[in-house]
Amino acid sequence: MAGREDGGRPTAAVDGAPAPWAEKLLEHLRPTGRDIGRVLAWLAETVDGPVCLRDDTGALLAGTPLTLDEKLVANIVTGRIASAAWEDRGDHMRLVRVEQPGSARAAVLAVSRREPFDRRASDIVTHTAQVVEVLLRAHESTAAGHRLERATSDLRLAILQLLMVEDTVSARRVAAGLWPGLLDTETACVYVVESCTEERDRLAAACLEVTGEHALVVRCPAMDGHVIVVTSRESVGGALRSLVARHPDTFLGGSARQRLANTAAAYGQAVSALAVARFRPDKTAVYAERTHPERLMDPAALRDWTHHVLRPLDALPHHTRAELLATTRLGLEFTAVSTARILGVSRNTVRARMERVEALLGIDFTDLTVRATVQLALNTQIALTETVPDGAAPDADGARLGDLLASPAVRSWARDLLGKLDDDARNLRRTLRTWIAAGGNAERAAQTLGVHAQTVREHVRSAEPVLEHQLLAGGGDLYEVVLAHLAVGDLDRPALGGTKTGHPDSLVHG
Repeated sequence: MAGREDGGRPTAAVDGAPAPWAEKLLEHLRPTGRDIGRVLAWLAETVDGPVCLRDDTGALLAGTPLTLDEKLVANIVTGRIASAAWEDRGDHMRLVRVEQPGSARAAVLAVSRREPFDRRASDIVTHTAQVVEVLLRAHESTAAGHRLERATSDLRLAILQLLMVEDTVSARRVAAGLWPGLLDTETACVYVVESCTEERDRLAAACLEVTGEHALVVRCPAMDGHVIVVTSRESVGGALRSLVARHPDTFLGGSARQRLANTAAAYGQAVSALAVARFRPDKTAVYAERTHPERLMDPAALRDWTHHVLRPLDALPHHTRAELLATTRLGLEFTAVSTARILGVSRNTVRARMERVEALLGIDFTDLTVRATVQLALNTQIALTETVPDGAAPDADGARLGDLLASPAVRSWARDLLGKLDDDARNLRRTLRTWIAAGGNAERAAQTLGVHAQTVREHVRSAEPVLEHQLLAGGGDLYEVVLAHLAVGDLDRPALGGTKTGHPDSLVHG
């Protein structure tokens, strides 16, 4: 057995052209053939013997495990020698050093065969080691690129999650390092671009390309087909519309312009608009394009009512109140699991926060009329943050939800919306009303109606394109339809038990 430093040079054909094996080896450097496992399989077949590649710790990277002289391996790994060859009981072994990117210690390429290594076989092993080095460097460069991409993506998500809980100071601080000026704004719009799950990564890359450095682009952690875009620039909306127009089965929903601290509400608006976009020929919609009931109510009365509904939260520290409000807004739009992913917390944390809000307001979120009413208050609270003059105080007498919903404009809106269902012979309106009263539970609604639960689901699904509202998925679209039912008197007005004592919506006054 002997170890030696060894070198090699490529064997050439008589006319100076590369040997056939060299040409085949170079094929493995083509973009479509860069696979170390296939290189080692080719080497094993070419030299007629098993081959393995071990890293500096002895772990097998590719090929077939071989029993090696560990002292020789250690000398090669540490750089004392570049290669070694020996014979042991009729087996001829050859070891070659292979540099590992990012490591002072090398890997080892080992080849075993029954025949001695002639010049041709030695050259093949030596040059295969060089090709493997190139592939290792390429793989490390690719892996480093992927790691950087993942880290950047995680950073974008972290910024979004900070915005969702109104921590704009921290969000700006995190963003400033990589995207200076990105969040140097007081207001922004949120867009949600939807495609199939398989196309989401390509869609996210396309969004990054068309928005440049002027938007925060995040793969939605809750919805596999969604890409979230936060931007202060009007031009970004147009760029996203053009992107959607070029891609089939892609939809865009956008929010109204909101304060940066209201990113969670803007996100909910964008998702609501996305539901409308699915029914539009141009596949896009903006929240402001559709009439919403709160816009039809008396602003002063709505402000007063909202103040009383949410007043039990006012005594909380600002950060705690912001967390509860952001979690509740998202929790009313999405499942606890999806909300947890968006905020970067556990689902138990989401449930605990919403249960705390239930306790403070004296309500039950399993009641769809309660959910719709609280969401109305939350949406109004966001809007009034910017419009209510400093020092403006609510009316001491309070305002009734029934009065807000009974205004001529709201009732006209509600009748027009629900009236779209009247022409269907299946009586979709009765099914929808019963399903809402049953908390969105198809089985309970079916028992009341004396039909199959699947029939209830089919009726509700059939109502969606007629109303241009997404119902089965829950969220803002459904709550608007619930408010319409309340406005026309098809559902009982909910009682909000935790509001100010003596307020018309408290349980004391039913």
